[in-house]
Amino acid sequence: MTRTRQISRITVAACTCLAVVLAACSDSGTKSATSTSSPATSSTAKGAAGNDAPAAEESTTVASVVSETIAPRSTTPTTAAAPTTTVVAPPVYPLTGLPLTDDTKGYRPALVVKIDNHPEARPQSGLNAADIVYEENVESLTRFAVVFQSQDSDPVGPIRSGRTQDVILLGALNHPLFAWSGGNGNVTRAIRESDLVDLSASVAGTQGGFFRSNDRKAPHNLYAKTSALYTFTAYLQAPPLPQFVYRADGEAFNGQASSGVDLKMDGVNVTWKWDTASSSYLRFQGGRPHNDATLGQVNAANVVILELDYRPSPADARSPEAQTVGTGKVSVLTGGVLITGTWTRDDRLKPFTLTDETGSPITLTPGRTWVELARTGSLTPLA
Repeated sequence: MTRTRQISRITVAACTCLAVVLAACSDSGTKSATSTSSPATSSTAKGAAGNDAPAAEESTTVASVVSETIAPRSTTPTTAAAPTTTVVAPPVYPLTGLPLTDDTKGYRPALVVKIDNHPEARPQSGLNAADIVYEENVESLTRFAVVFQSQDSDPVGPIRSGRTQDVILLGALNHPLFAWSGGNGNVTRAIRESDLVDLSASVAGTQGGFFRSNDRKAPHNLYAKTSALYTFTAYLQAPPLPQFVYRADGEAFNGQASSGVDLKMDGVNVTWKWDTASSSYLRFQGGRPHNDATLGQVNAANVVILELDYRPSPADARSPEAQTVGTGKVSVLTGGVLITGTWTRDDRLKPFTLTDETGSPITLTPGRTWVELARTGSLTPLA
């Protein structure tokens, strides 16, 4: 509290006491002024770290108190100026928009783990514990960049190699920790020279929880533990920036009712279906449920499909590189509806901006989100 506010409150309190004394000595018998409270107004939490501004306060002025107390009273009771209160919105996890329940996790950096989607790598561990999952096309298949912050997964995997497209895609997460199996010399150089924090198997090793599972064959059997990866790093990074805009409870939003979409990714056909019972989208691969090893069928509160171009990676011409800086069509599944519009991103250090066909921001349901980096024209809405 500032010194000015302290002085103001002391002065008001003194004048109020004076009012009580004079009212008690008065023969008029009229009632002292009453005050009413205006409805609370909500303000939005500022930043991922939840550093909210102090609530604004207004108090009755000294002049009004003295005037009401000493001046001749009318026969009509007067009402003091109504004070206003600001209700500060509770802090939320930056990558889900859900209420913060664990300060330790809420203010830690993002941790990205590259997870395999080869048939011999399924079912994977950790997909349903991630805040955000990006699905990327790689060489005739897909791979996942799985982003943790509000939850852990012990174990997580199978873990595979990184790509140059990860450097472009993940810059908006504010120096994220990056867990991967390794890569060719050009990819390794690109990642180590970037703002991603290298937590490869050769760097973190067993201290980062890396281990080989005996029930699968290499290279589809490398795992780690997110809790150990967080413990291993001594870095003091800030938490990630929010990547999306979330709706408040009960807030209206536009969209066409939709049961889901079919999506052709490289080497795998993906379907997302709206499930009314769980108010979430369920994922299918090749017509079958796609399951997390321990957490049931893969699901998400939102599915964001970015239609974009792929070009050969400068590190390896055989590897496709998603062009995630630019603009293109976006389709968003959220709350049982499909919203179409445009994605834009003019800097790899910034999140995607999603707008609907009227130019208004597309808002998501608080919760976990999957982002599909799809080739242009690969999406078909379900009937």
